[in-house]
Amino acid sequence: MRYLAKVAGTGAILLMATACAGQNVPISQPASGGDPGAVSGAPSGSVSTSPSESVLPTWPSANPPGKPRLTVPEGSTPVPPNKVDAAALPANYPHEVWTANGGTILNIRAQEGGCGHALGEAAEQAGDHVVVNLSETKAQTGQMCTMDIRYPVISVALAAPLDQRTVILKTTK
Repeated sequence: MRYLAKVAGTGAILLMATACAGQNVPISQPASGGDPGAVSGAPSGSVSTSPSESVLPTWPSANPPGKPRLTVPEGSTPVPPNKVDAAALPANYPHEVWTANGGTILNIRAQEGGCGHALGEAAEQAGDHVVVNLSETKAQTGQMCTMDIRYPVISVALAAPLDQRTVILKTTK
């Protein structure tokens, strides 16, 4: 009798699993304006409703708006290593710098972790050098944060193009 109950239960589970496997479950995708396959009023990342449509998941862009930039913007030019003074940075801190927008924007690889966010400020802009202070915001008291380190690319605006000036990187509290 127990054997019969086990066989019947196993058969019922297999029947449900095979019935569910045959379902055509739509895949989430970002909604595009006026897409007839998107659910009306659904939030971004809505579900396609057309069963005949083959939809592959789309990967987020490398630098989605409002998120830390993890890659250097296209068209940026690396600053030669002999024009970057990173002596004041802690050991193992990145010291990669690029220029963009005719040399008026510095894109700098920074370091942040947990709930912190990297910031950069052009503290001094002299005729032969530019001093950039790198800092990190800290989490609110009592907030739990992850123990990870990220290396985002932050942008710092200059009053004039960098040209042949040296970039001096420093960290501040």
